[in-house]
Amino acid sequence: MGGAGLIIMLVIFFAIFYFLLIRPQQKRQKKTQEMQSGLEKGDKIATIGGLHGIVEVIEDNQVTIKCHGNTKLTFDRSAIREVLQKKVNPHEKEAKKDEEPAKEEEKQEQDS
Repeated sequence: MGGAGLIIMLVIFFAIFYFLLIRPQQKRQKKTQEMQSGLEKGDKIATIGGLHGIVEVIEDNQVTIKCHGNTKLTFDRSAIREVLQKKVNPHEKEAKKDEEPAKEEEKQEQDS
């Protein structure tokens, strides 16, 4: 009984360790890799070092970002911490502009 109880305790300890530490870390890594592989030219990003800029060129493992003015810096893709704003398609901008006046008209009609 003593040996079996010890083995059960070790299995329970490992399960708790896995669900509280290992699994969440794997999810974060997967999410970060997906974000880094989904980078597009024109995305506003922030690096691990805190530098903010816009993606200009994407190569295999390197990304060139445009900072203040015309300053261009090259970073490893893994140095990108987060995408602050995805590139906005010009066609999407026009569609949003067309939708906004229609929404305002609906609100005015509802208020009446």
